[in-house]
Amino acid sequence: MTSKLPTDDTDLTRLDEHPGHLLRRAQQISVSMFHDEVGGELTPVQFAMLRCLADHPGIDQVSLAGIAAIDTSTGATVCARLEEKGLLERKVIPHNRRQRALTITAEGEQLLASLVPATRRVRDRLLAPLTAGEQQLFMELLDRLVSDNNEQSRAPLARRDR
Repeated sequence: MTSKLPTDDTDLTRLDEHPGHLLRRAQQISVSMFHDEVGGELTPVQFAMLRCLADHPGIDQVSLAGIAAIDTSTGATVCARLEEKGLLERKVIPHNRRQRALTITAEGEQLLASLVPATRRVRDRLLAPLTAGEQQLFMELLDRLVSDNNEQSRAPLARRDR
């Protein structure tokens, strides 16, 4: 395997020398694999929001968007769509009528449970080109890259106790 790191004398004209370009391509591939395995039931963003909601019942949608690292306007749209699908319920919070408390429905819980094998297949397919050791290292480095650059995001991950 040849190194993709540019040398000091490169002018960075090749796209494969830009990590952002490769990360965008990896995201495209990941989304394609997600749709292959999951089908049209949920988008990756809808899945992320529903997965986070399952772990934080009663959370408001702004906070949910924060723990899913999704901007609040997209989060509101996604929540509305999930509500239309009958996968979550939104209720006005009595002490703050501008916020809505969210809960996952039984149908939403069943859907998430049914998607476990498909999401495992997505992960396995995406990481398949790497050895087991490379997969672990890749995930550790990717997590560090994302965590250490979190504040650079337009929708930074909100830090919450798990």
